[in-house]
Amino acid sequence: MHLRLISWFFIILNFMEYIGSQNATRGRRQRRMHPNVSQGCQGGCATCSDYNGCLSCKPRLFFVLERIGMKQIGVCLSSCPSGYYGTRYPDINKCTKCKADCDTCFNKNFCTKCKSGFYLHLGKCLDSCPEGLEASNHTMECVSIVHCEASDWSSWSPCMKKGKTCGFKRGTETRVRDILQHPSAKGNLCPPTSETRTCIVQRKKCSKGERGKKGRERKRKKLNKEDKKETSSSDSKGLESSRETSEQHESKERQQQQKRRAREKQQKSVSVSTVH
Repeated sequence: MHLRLISWFFIILNFMEYIGSQNATRGRRQRRMHPNVSQGCQGGCATCSDYNGCLSCKPRLFFVLERIGMKQIGVCLSSCPSGYYGTRYPDINKCTKCKADCDTCFNKNFCTKCKSGFYLHLGKCLDSCPEGLEASNHTMECVSIVHCEASDWSSWSPCMKKGKTCGFKRGTETRVRDILQHPSAKGNLCPPTSETRTCIVQRKKCSKGERGKKGRERKRKKLNKEDKKETSSSDSKGLESSRETSEQHESKERQQQQKRRAREKQQKSVSVSTVH
Protein backbone atom coordinates (compact mmCIF):
# COMPACT_ATOMS: atom_id res chain seq x y z
CA MET A 1 0.00 0.00 0.00
CA HIS A 2 2.82 2.39 0.92
CA LEU A 3 4.64 1.64 -2.34
CA ARG A 4 1.47 2.29 -4.36
CA LEU A 5 1.08 5.77 -2.78
CA ILE A 6 4.69 6.61 -3.56
CA SER A 7 4.23 5.54 -7.19
CA TRP A 8 1.13 7.71 -7.53
CA PHE A 9 3.02 10.67 -6.06
CA PHE A 10 5.78 10.38 -8.69
CA ILE A 11 3.19 10.08 -11.49
CA ILE A 12 1.45 13.30 -10.41
CA LEU A 13 4.81 15.08 -10.02
CA ASN A 14 5.85 14.06 -13.54
CA PHE A 15 2.51 15.24 -14.96
CA MET A 16 2.84 18.67 -13.32
CA GLU A 17 6.37 19.01 -14.70
CA TYR A 18 5.01 18.12 -18.15
CA ILE A 19 2.28 20.81 -17.93
CA GLY A 20 4.84 23.38 -16.80
CA SER A 21 7.15 22.55 -19.69
CA GLN A 22 4.25 22.80 -22.15
CA ASN A 23 3.29 26.26 -20.85
CA ALA A 24 6.89 27.39 -21.02
CA THR A 25 7.19 26.09 -24.59
CA ARG A 26 3.96 27.85 -25.60
CA GLY A 27 5.17 31.10 -24.03
CA ARG A 28 8.49 30.88 -25.92
CA ARG A 29 6.63 30.17 -29.18
CA GLN A 30 4.32 33.16 -28.68
CA ARG A 31 7.29 35.42 -27.87
CA ARG A 32 9.00 34.31 -31.09
CA MET A 33 5.84 34.99 -33.11
CA HIS A 34 5.02 38.22 -31.25
CA PRO A 35 8.18 39.98 -30.13
CA ASN A 36 6.10 42.47 -28.11
CA VAL A 37 4.60 39.79 -25.83
CA SER A 38 4.08 41.02 -22.30
CA GLN A 39 3.63 39.00 -19.10
CA GLY A 40 2.03 41.90 -17.14
CA CYS A 41 -1.37 41.78 -18.96
CA GLN A 42 -4.76 42.83 -17.65
CA GLY A 43 -8.34 41.64 -18.18
CA GLY A 44 -7.72 37.91 -17.67
CA CYS A 45 -4.88 37.60 -20.21
CA ALA A 46 -1.97 35.33 -19.33
CA THR A 47 0.12 36.69 -22.22
CA CYS A 48 -0.67 39.55 -24.57
CA SER A 49 0.74 41.94 -27.18
CA ASP A 50 0.12 45.59 -27.87
CA TYR A 51 -1.20 44.84 -31.37
CA ASN A 52 -3.18 41.57 -30.96
CA GLY A 53 -4.42 41.89 -27.36
CA CYS A 54 -4.63 38.62 -25.44
CA LEU A 55 -2.57 35.71 -26.77
CA SER A 56 -3.43 33.26 -23.98
CA CYS A 57 -5.78 33.31 -21.02
CA LYS A 58 -5.60 32.58 -17.35
CA PRO A 59 -7.01 29.22 -16.15
CA ARG A 60 -10.75 28.54 -16.75
CA LEU A 61 -11.18 31.62 -18.99
CA PHE A 62 -12.22 31.33 -22.64
CA PHE A 63 -10.18 32.81 -25.47
CA VAL A 64 -12.18 34.50 -28.26
CA LEU A 65 -11.20 36.72 -31.20
CA GLU A 66 -13.16 39.94 -31.63
CA ARG A 67 -13.07 41.79 -34.95
CA ILE A 68 -12.63 45.54 -34.85
CA GLY A 69 -12.71 46.75 -38.44
CA MET A 70 -9.95 44.86 -40.31
CA LYS A 71 -8.21 43.93 -37.08
CA GLN A 72 -8.78 40.97 -34.73
CA ILE A 73 -8.19 41.35 -30.99
CA GLY A 74 -7.88 38.43 -28.56
CA VAL A 75 -10.11 38.66 -25.46
CA CYS A 76 -10.41 36.44 -22.38
CA LEU A 77 -13.94 35.92 -21.00
CA SER A 78 -15.53 33.87 -18.21
CA SER A 79 -18.13 32.55 -20.71
CA CYS A 80 -18.55 32.65 -24.47
CA PRO A 81 -20.72 35.42 -25.99
CA SER A 82 -24.00 34.80 -27.81
CA GLY A 83 -23.45 33.02 -31.12
CA TYR A 84 -20.42 31.08 -29.80
CA TYR A 85 -19.93 27.81 -27.93
CA GLY A 86 -17.07 27.00 -25.58
CA THR A 87 -14.69 24.04 -25.77
CA ARG A 88 -12.07 23.21 -23.14
CA TYR A 89 -8.75 21.79 -24.28
CA PRO A 90 -5.70 20.85 -22.15
CA ASP A 91 -3.78 23.94 -23.25
CA ILE A 92 -6.58 26.43 -24.03
CA ASN A 93 -10.30 27.11 -23.56
CA LYS A 94 -11.66 28.37 -26.86
CA CYS A 95 -14.90 30.02 -28.08
CA THR A 96 -16.04 28.86 -31.54
CA LYS A 97 -18.71 30.56 -33.63
CA CYS A 98 -22.06 28.75 -34.19
CA LYS A 99 -23.37 27.88 -37.65
CA ALA A 100 -24.67 30.68 -39.86
CA ASP A 101 -28.38 29.89 -39.29
CA CYS A 102 -27.91 29.39 -35.52
CA ASP A 103 -28.25 32.22 -32.99
CA THR A 104 -27.09 30.27 -29.92
CA CYS A 105 -25.73 26.72 -29.73
CA PHE A 106 -24.44 24.06 -27.35
CA ASN A 107 -21.83 22.77 -29.77
CA LYS A 108 -21.22 22.82 -33.52
CA ASN A 109 -23.92 20.19 -34.17
CA PHE A 110 -26.62 21.24 -31.68
CA CYS A 111 -28.38 24.61 -31.92
CA THR A 112 -30.52 25.96 -29.06
CA LYS A 113 -31.99 29.03 -30.82
CA CYS A 114 -32.29 29.82 -34.53
CA LYS A 115 -31.97 33.08 -36.38
CA SER A 116 -34.99 34.81 -37.89
CA GLY A 117 -36.63 32.83 -40.69
CA PHE A 118 -35.60 29.42 -39.30
CA TYR A 119 -37.35 27.00 -36.94
CA LEU A 120 -35.63 24.82 -34.33
CA HIS A 121 -36.14 21.06 -34.49
CA LEU A 122 -33.96 18.50 -32.66
CA GLY A 123 -31.02 20.91 -32.41
CA LYS A 124 -31.12 21.94 -36.08
CA CYS A 125 -32.43 25.09 -37.78
CA LEU A 126 -34.88 24.43 -40.64
CA ASP A 127 -36.60 26.81 -43.04
CA SER A 128 -39.74 24.58 -42.98
CA CYS A 129 -40.93 21.97 -40.50
CA PRO A 130 -41.12 18.22 -41.28
CA GLU A 131 -44.43 16.50 -42.07
CA GLY A 132 -46.65 16.11 -39.04
CA LEU A 133 -45.29 19.25 -37.38
CA GLU A 134 -46.07 22.94 -37.77
CA ALA A 135 -44.04 26.12 -37.27
CA SER A 136 -44.71 28.18 -34.14
CA ASN A 137 -44.00 31.85 -34.78
CA HIS A 138 -44.13 32.44 -31.00
CA THR A 139 -41.30 30.08 -30.02
CA MET A 140 -39.74 29.74 -33.51
CA GLU A 141 -39.79 25.96 -33.12
CA CYS A 142 -41.39 23.02 -34.91
CA VAL A 143 -44.21 21.78 -32.67
CA SER A 144 -46.84 19.04 -32.84
CA ILE A 145 -50.15 19.79 -34.55
CA VAL A 146 -52.99 20.19 -32.01
CA HIS A 147 -56.54 19.19 -33.02
CA CYS A 148 -59.74 20.49 -31.47
CA GLU A 149 -61.28 18.48 -28.62
CA ALA A 150 -64.92 18.83 -27.53
CA SER A 151 -66.80 17.42 -24.54
CA ASP A 152 -69.79 15.07 -24.75
CA TRP A 153 -73.25 16.46 -25.48
CA SER A 154 -75.39 17.60 -22.58
CA SER A 155 -78.93 16.31 -22.06
CA TRP A 156 -81.72 17.76 -24.22
CA SER A 157 -83.41 20.83 -22.77
CA PRO A 158 -87.21 20.90 -22.11
CA CYS A 159 -89.40 21.37 -25.18
CA MET A 160 -90.05 25.13 -25.52
CA LYS A 161 -91.60 27.66 -27.85
CA LYS A 162 -91.03 31.41 -27.61
CA GLY A 163 -89.53 31.05 -24.16
CA LYS A 164 -92.36 29.08 -22.55
CA THR A 165 -93.15 25.40 -21.99
CA CYS A 166 -96.97 25.54 -22.33
CA GLY A 167 -99.68 26.61 -24.76
CA PHE A 168 -98.27 24.79 -27.81
CA LYS A 169 -97.92 21.36 -29.37
CA ARG A 170 -94.74 21.68 -31.53
CA GLY A 171 -91.59 23.32 -30.15
CA THR A 172 -87.81 22.91 -30.10
CA GLU A 173 -85.27 21.42 -27.68
CA THR A 174 -81.53 22.13 -27.51
CA ARG A 175 -78.35 20.45 -26.27
CA VAL A 176 -74.81 21.93 -25.94
CA ARG A 177 -71.16 20.89 -25.44
CA ASP A 178 -67.91 22.67 -24.44
CA ILE A 179 -64.58 23.06 -26.24
CA LEU A 180 -61.85 21.36 -24.18
CA GLN A 181 -58.87 22.08 -26.49
CA HIS A 182 -58.69 24.76 -29.19
CA PRO A 183 -56.81 23.71 -32.36
CA SER A 184 -53.45 25.01 -33.60
CA ALA A 185 -53.02 26.62 -37.03
CA LYS A 186 -53.02 23.28 -38.92
CA GLY A 187 -55.28 21.38 -36.53
CA ASN A 188 -58.82 20.18 -37.22
CA LEU A 189 -61.48 22.85 -36.66
CA CYS A 190 -63.92 22.63 -33.77
CA PRO A 191 -67.42 21.16 -34.35
CA PRO A 192 -70.65 23.08 -33.52
CA THR A 193 -71.23 23.57 -29.81
CA SER A 194 -75.06 23.58 -29.93
CA GLU A 195 -77.73 21.48 -31.65
CA THR A 196 -81.52 22.04 -31.96
CA ARG A 197 -84.32 19.71 -33.05
CA THR A 198 -88.13 19.79 -33.28
CA CYS A 199 -90.15 18.27 -30.46
CA ILE A 200 -93.86 17.45 -29.96
CA VAL A 201 -95.59 17.61 -26.58
CA GLN A 202 -99.15 17.32 -25.31
CA ARG A 203 -100.73 20.77 -25.36
CA LYS A 204 -101.49 22.19 -21.93
CA LYS A 205 -102.86 25.52 -20.76
CA CYS A 206 -100.51 28.03 -19.21
CA SER A 207 -101.06 29.06 -15.63
CA LYS A 208 -101.11 32.75 -14.69
CA GLY A 209 -97.38 32.74 -14.14
CA GLU A 210 -96.70 31.06 -17.51
CA ARG A 211 -98.82 33.11 -19.91
CA GLY A 212 -95.83 34.22 -21.82
CA LYS A 213 -95.22 37.38 -23.76
CA LYS A 214 -98.64 37.72 -25.40
CA GLY A 215 -100.47 37.39 -22.08
CA ARG A 216 -98.26 40.05 -20.52
CA GLU A 217 -98.90 42.37 -23.46
CA ARG A 218 -102.68 41.93 -23.20
CA LYS A 219 -102.53 42.68 -19.49
CA ARG A 220 -100.42 45.76 -20.12
CA LYS A 221 -102.85 47.05 -22.77
CA LYS A 222 -105.79 46.52 -20.43
CA LEU A 223 -104.11 48.50 -17.67
CA ASN A 224 -103.29 51.30 -20.12
CA LYS A 225 -106.95 51.50 -21.21
CA GLU A 226 -108.13 51.73 -17.60
CA ASP A 227 -105.62 54.49 -16.91
CA LYS A 228 -106.82 56.41 -19.97
CA LYS A 229 -110.46 56.10 -18.86
CA GLU A 230 -109.62 57.41 -15.40
CA THR A 231 -107.70 60.34 -16.77
CA SER A 232 -110.47 61.20 -19.28
CA SER A 233 -113.17 61.04 -16.57
CA SER A 234 -111.13 63.27 -14.26
CA ASP A 235 -110.62 65.73 -17.10
CA SER A 236 -114.35 65.82 -17.91
CA LYS A 237 -115.17 66.39 -14.23
CA GLY A 238 -112.73 69.24 -14.14
CA LEU A 239 -114.28 70.82 -17.24
CA GLU A 240 -117.80 70.51 -15.80
CA SER A 241 -116.75 72.07 -12.51
CA SER A 242 -115.06 74.92 -14.33
CA ARG A 243 -118.21 75.44 -16.43
CA GLU A 244 -120.35 75.54 -13.28
CA THR A 245 -118.19 78.13 -11.63
CA SER A 246 -118.23 80.36 -14.73
CA GLU A 247 -122.05 80.16 -15.01
CA GLN A 248 -122.47 81.03 -11.34
CA HIS A 249 -120.22 84.03 -11.77
CA GLU A 250 -122.22 85.27 -14.76
CA SER A 251 -125.53 84.88 -12.92
CA LYS A 252 -124.19 86.88 -9.98
CA GLU A 253 -123.10 89.66 -12.30
CA ARG A 254 -126.57 89.77 -13.96
CA GLN A 255 -128.26 89.99 -10.59
CA GLN A 256 -126.02 92.87 -9.52
CA GLN A 257 -126.70 94.71 -12.78
CA GLN A 258 -130.47 94.31 -12.29
CA LYS A 259 -130.22 95.71 -8.74
CA ARG A 260 -128.22 98.71 -9.96
CA ARG A 261 -130.79 99.43 -12.67
CA ALA A 262 -133.69 99.22 -10.16
CA ARG A 263 -131.96 101.72 -7.82
CA GLU A 264 -131.36 104.12 -10.70
CA LYS A 265 -135.07 104.04 -11.66
CA GLN A 266 -136.12 104.77 -8.09
CA GLN A 267 -133.78 107.76 -7.89
CA LYS A 268 -135.18 109.18 -11.15
CA SER A 269 -138.82 108.87 -9.98
CA VAL A 270 -138.01 110.64 -6.67
CA SER A 271 -136.35 113.54 -8.44
CA VAL A 272 -139.35 114.02 -10.77
CA SER A 273 -141.86 114.15 -7.89
CA THR A 274 -139.84 116.83 -6.06
CA VAL A 275 -139.87 119.06 -9.13
CA HIS A 276 -143.66 119.05 -9.34
